[in-house]
Amino acid sequence: MAEELTFRLEDFEGPLELLLTLVQKHKMDLHNIPILELIDQYTAAVASADDADPETASAFVEMAAHLVEMKSYLLLPRSEEGERMKQEFTGRLIEYDQCRRMAAQLREKAEAAPVFVRAPLQMEWDNTYDLFHSPQMLADCWQALSGRTPLARKEPTQQQFEPLVSAPQVSVSSRVVYILRQLIAGGAQRMGQLFSRRQSRGANVATFLALLELVRGGRVTLGPEGELTMRRGRLERTKENK
Repeated sequence: MAEELTFRLEDFEGPLELLLTLVQKHKMDLHNIPILELIDQYTAAVASADDADPETASAFVEMAAHLVEMKSYLLLPRSEEGERMKQEFTGRLIEYDQCRRMAAQLREKAEAAPVFVRAPLQMEWDNTYDLFHSPQMLADCWQALSGRTPLARKEPTQQQFEPLVSAPQVSVSSRVVYILRQLIAGGAQRMGQLFSRRQSRGANVATFLALLELVRGGRVTLGPEGELTMRRGRLERTKENK
């Protein structure tokens, strides 16, 4: 009486590994497998396997269904479909066996290869703060950080205000005319082209406010990628006013 084997499906990477295990247990020739006998052994092994979670068992059950279908064709006289399925199945087993053998050889070589690891370097850090500051400078910095010194609340000097006061005033209406002229000359351009770092901050702010006014009034439309276009009717009236 043949020895009955019990398997746990979790111990195998997949159905092909279980099939190869059965081939080795029963000393079958991989290139000349008694397919019908192997199918019976596989289905019996899956049926008698310990309870496994559905996700693990699904692949083994699917292979069992495929093998039962192949067996039904092989039992027919002169079944071309059965021979085709048999050759395909045998090729998969041989290919899987070769891959498994190669993986085992690579694993052995990796385990036998010497591993050289250098001991970690001991880094010496000098945490001494060697910069010199006068006591008065340290006291002023501490008071400035805490907001308790007149220096932290010192009013701006006239020299700091001078660039703002002496800068030319740019009106929003003048930038409206500027934007319309740019659109008339160029047809359509991007919003970013209206601003420049060479312009003063006041000019850029006035340009932005003018652009908002034109968009809100419907004289200029803003595209999804920042394109600026002028409506045709507005364009004609602007040219006549010039």
